[in-house]
Amino acid sequence: MDIGIDSFAATVTDPTTGQTLSGADRLNHLIEEIERADAAGLDTFGIGEHHRREYLDAAPAVILAAAAARTTRIRLNSAVTVLSADDPVRVFQQYATLDLLSRGRAEMIVGRGSFAEAYPLFGLDLHHYDVLFAEKLDLLLKLRADTHVHWQGTFRAPLTGQGVYPRPQQAQLPIWIGVGGTPASFARAGTLGLPLMVAIIGGDFRRFRPLVDLYRQAGAAAGHPAQTLRVGVHAFGFVAPTAQAARDAFYPGYARMLDTIGRERGWAPPSRARFDAECGPAGAYLIGGVQDVADKVLHLNAVLGGVDRLTFQMTNVLMPHGRMLRAIDLLGQEVAPLVRARLAQNHAAGVQPPFA
Repeated sequence: MDIGIDSFAATVTDPTTGQTLSGADRLNHLIEEIERADAAGLDTFGIGEHHRREYLDAAPAVILAAAAARTTRIRLNSAVTVLSADDPVRVFQQYATLDLLSRGRAEMIVGRGSFAEAYPLFGLDLHHYDVLFAEKLDLLLKLRADTHVHWQGTFRAPLTGQGVYPRPQQAQLPIWIGVGGTPASFARAGTLGLPLMVAIIGGDFRRFRPLVDLYRQAGAAAGHPAQTLRVGVHAFGFVAPTAQAARDAFYPGYARMLDTIGRERGWAPPSRARFDAECGPAGAYLIGGVQDVADKVLHLNAVLGGVDRLTFQMTNVLMPHGRMLRAIDLLGQEVAPLVRARLAQNHAAGVQPPFA
């Protein structure tokens, strides 16, 4: 199992001083976090894409390129690229360039986005939310396969064999499909034979098992080998020396972030009781002490019949930089080795995840 971190590059207020970090300071702290994840032995680091005042990740490929120059082994990916609102040619060129800079460590997770701001910003009709994605994904996959593409669609000028450069270092630039809870999205990823990244932001992990099964069934029906049908999960996560310390550190920023979004969407205000329940054994948050988090990762792996990649959504708007770096160390140096050792033991003993 790959274990990594995702960040939305949210603006951060230092809880000690009450001062909001400048954009320059926040982004440079983020690069230090990616460096620390690389040094701690984590496998991936992803940067989201938002076009809102609260976030600094409108150009994730630029942030990842800066990280590429300061890291040596960690894989660098979007989380997610809002492909519906972008030009697939430019997206491919950006991540091919990142792949060259990182010497073959770039990946893309593409999706439709959970916020709507990108659509009017780039002159697109939100009513075309899904058809935009389907058409642009088709073009992106053709660009990955061939340098000279002949293609025609509805929302972009046709390509008539022009060369699209640069080409990446990897023979095939990895492209994942990022999904929420829509069955059609799971089935589409399976039919295309693309790896799947599932965003789980609440509830019981078990409710996603039928959707993951749908993905695997669609992939098998389309003739794709089981080993290509990789499953990833993105979930809130944070590690501290104790479970109580982790919850106490993460909750204030989590509550502020969800309150801001929730007021726009009509959600109930966040509560500490609900947060603690999600951090508990039956909840979806990977927040706790080292052993707590390792046990929950193993539970998630079993429930979903095997997980190939798990990314911890560590964005927090009230988190001192030093505490975030310490959490990255604990995740990479203590949680990940525990998980990998247990999975290796299970594999050696022939133990498969339940229901696999």
